[in-house]
Amino acid sequence: MKIMHVEASAKRERSNSRALARYFLERLREARVDFDVDYLDLTVDTPPHVTEAFAIATYTPAHERTAAMRATLASSDALCARLLAADALVFAMPMYNWSMPSAFKAFIDSITRTGVTYLHAEDGGIVGQLGRHKVLFITSRGADLRAGSPYESMDALTPALKAAFGFLGVAGPTFVDAQPLQFASPEARAAALERARGELATVAARWAQGARAANHATEALCQADAE
Repeated sequence: MKIMHVEASAKRERSNSRALARYFLERLREARVDFDVDYLDLTVDTPPHVTEAFAIATYTPAHERTAAMRATLASSDALCARLLAADALVFAMPMYNWSMPSAFKAFIDSITRTGVTYLHAEDGGIVGQLGRHKVLFITSRGADLRAGSPYESMDALTPALKAAFGFLGVAGPTFVDAQPLQFASPEARAAALERARGELATVAARWAQGARAANHATEALCQADAE
């Protein structure tokens, strides 16, 4: 399995979302899942923000693009290729002011490409190309935005991520949200992180089970072909 692991926290070693992503991958390794990681730190390699040249180039049919247009799209093309080559996607980020970090929004803008990550069907519908991917979002949140909290209605992050990746074909992403952290007592903060680690361990076990089932199916198919 190939996992594309994308992080977007401005913090380094103090980042909770980064630590939780590492925890998840460690649980996968403990479960003896065979996987490679394609790592991307968006705070280091931030995709360019959308420009007029990008907008024009991306909606110009590929066979009509000039050399300048192809150059404008080169970094986006490379990101899309990495995304499509993965089997699973692990996105880790903090919530900034109720939504996603700007670096992750730039990433979404760079990978949402007509004719690449989504296609137009003959009936006029959209066919996202990430339907086969496992997708996990790991988020850290300063306040408590869970159901029933005073800030519940201010969660703009979850619906934005569901909409953006749903458009690309991701029907059922998994969310593990560590909350509340920044604006919480030490006890509530510790409980939030422990709760998130427990959820991540469960997701890792589910992914490991799926990987083993896929391996058994492949082995059975190879054996049948050999016979």
